[in-house]
Amino acid sequence: QVQLVESGGGLVQPGGSLRLSCAASGSVFGRSFMGWYRQAPGKERELVARIYSDGSRNYADSVKGRFTISRDNAKNTVFLQMNSLKPEDTAVYYCYLGTTVSSAWGQGTQVTVSS
Repeated sequence: QVQLVESGGGLVQPGGSLRLSCAASGSVFGRSFMGWYRQAPGKERELVARIYSDGSRNYADSVKGRFTISRDNAKNTVFLQMNSLKPEDTAVYYCYLGTTVSSAWGQGTQVTVSS
């Protein structure tokens, strides 16, 4: 069983920055990807960004140019650097790990962008 522990959420002003981190406990084998999803009140959960074990990345159009996802494969940790934050980025952000045999979700961390 793999558990994901998230940190870095909080309250930030529009235009500000936050850096989220997510550490996976337990062993991860084979091809995998880690990513960030978010869910705003009354909205469906949506993909923000993901990164594969080979380093390839995908981003939602709404965050391209503002967010950067990175991964430390040795430590099974993923980061999300969020710059130029907008009020519409306000949501609970969830870390995700997917492998060929299992998946796991973090508990979520609140990001609020407001003046």
